[in-house]
Parts: sequence; C-alpha cells; structure tokens
Amino acid sequence: MANYTPPKVWKWDSESGGDWASINRPISGATFNAELPVGKHPLQLYSMGTPNGQKVTIMLEELLALGKDGAEYDAHLIRIGEGDQFSSGFVAINPNSKIPALIDRDTGVRVFESGSILLYLAEKFGAFLPTDSAKRIETMNWVFWLQGSAPYLGGGFGHFYAYAPEKFEYPIDRFTMEVKRQMDVLDWELADRRFLGGDEYTIADMLTWPWYGNLVLGESYDAGEFLDVASYTNLLRWAEDILARPAVQRGRIVNRTRGPLNEQLHERHDASDFDTNTQDKIASVNN
Repeated sequence: MANYTPPKVWKWDSESGGDWASINRPISGATFNAELPVGKHPLQLYSMGTPNGQKVTIMLEELLALGKDGAEYDAHLIRIGEGDQFSSGFVAINPNSKIPALIDRDTGVRVFESGSILLYLAEKFGAFLPTDSAKRIETMNWVFWLQGSAPYLGGGFGHFYAYAPEKFEYPIDRFTMEVKRQMDVLDWELADRRFLGGDEYTIADMLTWPWYGNLVLGESYDAGEFLDVASYTNLLRWAEDILARPAVQRGRIVNRTRGPLNEQLHERHDASDFDTNTQDKIASVNN
C-alpha cells in the first residue's frame, strides 16, 4: 500500500468511497423536499431492514406478541441507497439523516437513534426493561456497550472487509481484531447466563442480536469463516435461541430489501402483511 500524506486541509471527493459513496457526504440537511407518508397507526416508523432497522421492528413485534395493541405500527421503507433519508420530511424527524426514525402520533414526539427508540418503547409499554434497579443497570450497561461497539463492526470491519473499493491489510486487521475481541466479550458473558442482562430477555438482546447474532449466523458480510465464528459457542447458542423467537423472525424481515424474497417485507402496515405482502407473494401475483 502506497504511503498517504494527509493534506493540510481535507476536501471531499464525491467520487471516492466505494459502494456507499453516493450517499456519504460531509454536510447535513435536506437535499430535496418531500413529505413522508403517514399510515393509520399511532407509531410511524421510517426505516430499512439493516441491523439498526431490525432492532426496532423486532422490538415492535415483541411488544405486539405480548398483547400490547398500542404498539401497532406502520413501517415505511426508506431506501438509503437512493438517498430517501435526505428528504425534508425525514430530516425533520432525524437531523442526522440515518435510519431508523419514529414518530409517535399519540404523544407527538420524534425519536431517532435505535437505542433511544427501544428505550422509549420499553418505557412507554413497560416491557423488556427490568424494574429492579440492579437488573436495569445491567441491561443499560449492555445497551450502551452495543451502541458504542457496533460502529466498529459495521462502519469499521464491514466497510473495509466488504464494501471498500480496495482491500487494505492494515484497516482489515485492525477492525478484525476489535470485532473478534467484542465477540469474545459476548461469548464469555453468555457462558453462564441465557441473555445479556441475565435470565431476562431485554432491549439489550434486541439491540445486539441484529449486529452480532446476524454476524455469527452468517447473515453479515459473508465473513463467518474469516472470523472463525464457530469458535464462539456461547454467542452462537444465544444467537440461535433469539432467532427461534417468532417475533424476531417477523421483525427481521420488515423493510428488508435483500436476501430471499420470502424474507423481504418492504413495508408493513398490518399484521396480515407477513402472510400476503412479502416479495415472493407479490412476485407470484404479478406472474
């Protein structure tokens, strides 16, 4: 790799950056005017089925599985590869132009950042967040751990291993080391407990599974062999246990645009959409 000397003043090159170059930029704000669609339910989610998006749809489906009818929601697809997140409507909800973003029409509040959304929903519905002080603190330890750790997996390892326009040894080695360290942290923690917070399934698991569960189950970056994920047996057990939950199986496919057609539900406006509006069903009707 050729040596690189940073210039005195960095300037943005919109042509560099690999697969996501067209949507990465060093400025904020809307680039075009467009209103967001609004559905019939109190909760309006604007998202895409990336790991961060899956966190929220899994939480909402888990709440509905508990019988929390007020958690019914409309999930509108934001195609981040096409720049939908830079519309004036979306920026009004999340000035950071990142999915997911939520509007609660009952309270009139906007909620952005996935961790904030799950904490908001947990407190609103009184579920998946322990009321016992010590257990709540332990859960929040892992919530903050995930929010600080996942960027190393997605923006670091995932970018340089899977998406960067060229492969460079140093950043791949650097982020691989950190991701393996993080998996080891989880593997040790899960050796003597069923879930991250202890014996209770919480928002900590829902936040962490879409990143590290998908990684060890082979859903992310096609990097399982490279990372030797099979050696993290406790983490694998946890990932498989959570995937077996029906609400997780539903939530993980909402707003998803990649993978098998039967695992893509581009928009979700009613529980019946899982039976009628996945992409394989739509394709069969069109054919």
